[in-house]
Amino acid sequence: MKLSSRSLADGQPIPGEFAFAIPDPAEHVRLSANRNPHLAWEDVPAGTQSFAIICVDPDVPSRGDDVNQRDREVPADLPRVDFFHWLLFDLPADTREIAAGAHSNGVTPRGKPGPQAGHGMRHGINDYTGWFAGDDDMRGDYFGYDGPCPPWNDSIVHRYIFTVYALDVPSLEVDSPMNGAAVRRALGGHVLGQASLAGTYTLNPRLL
Repeated sequence: MKLSSRSLADGQPIPGEFAFAIPDPAEHVRLSANRNPHLAWEDVPAGTQSFAIICVDPDVPSRGDDVNQRDREVPADLPRVDFFHWLLFDLPADTREIAAGAHSNGVTPRGKPGPQAGHGMRHGINDYTGWFAGDDDMRGDYFGYDGPCPPWNDSIVHRYIFTVYALDVPSLEVDSPMNGAAVRRALGGHVLGQASLAGTYTLNPRLL
């Protein structure tokens, strides 16, 4: 399989319109357009019955002690964990692209609704669900795509890996809660092929 995008280039910085937040000189960050990027794929394996899309940031700090704290940076050698930004599955077998902004166009406080995503597709809940759990104004189930917003004081540039999976089933059996771990488990034994591309993003002024 091959994956391409008119919104982002493999290994290059992700444009701010596809991020949850962009740098702000006064407040460190401000909310952005938060649009999902365009994705297109080809060379699909024979027997494909549906597709799934996952976007994950594997560079999220495993501890929050230094996150977004003034006069310090999150150390580069801190162990990192996965943060899921997009879980879309049950895409029909004849699908070959997702339009920019089709599944997210702006920040939605308390999260976009789901899991139904139209045309038989379903969204899982991304990891902003846990991130905002203690915020009275933002808490909720965040279905669909929500873009990059790494710590503004992180000493490393984060990677955002978009992967399209060709599957041998028309619909995935995903356990509740429909989070990244549940979707990854559901993919087990059903992947006929996959393709990825990765963009980068930082909010740290020193790294821009």
